[in-house]
Amino acid sequence: MTMLAINWGNAFLITGVGFGLVFTVLVLLIFIVKLFGVIFVQKPKTQAAAVAAPAAVEATDETDMAAIAYVLHTFYNQHDEESDVLTIRHDDVAYSPWNQKSITF
Repeated sequence: MTMLAINWGNAFLITGVGFGLVFTVLVLLIFIVKLFGVIFVQKPKTQAAAVAAPAAVEATDETDMAAIAYVLHTFYNQHDEESDVLTIRHDDVAYSPWNQKSITF
């Protein structure tokens, strides 16, 4: 008998308004995000014609190249050297408050 007491017209109306409101807000948010993308996009600089030619590469001697190679080698090969020995030690102590069977409940 409860099914007959429900006003289905109002239930469908409220459901439709709810779904419509949700989808309307989602579409509105999509437009706002796209608008922010258009507003805040970085425009490329138009001074491409005024770009100066790159400076001539200076000749570096072998000691400079060796120093750079050494620094790169030490930077990229930093890792922690660990042995395969486990360092967990278990000391058998006869008296320990955690080990007393007489105080357990």
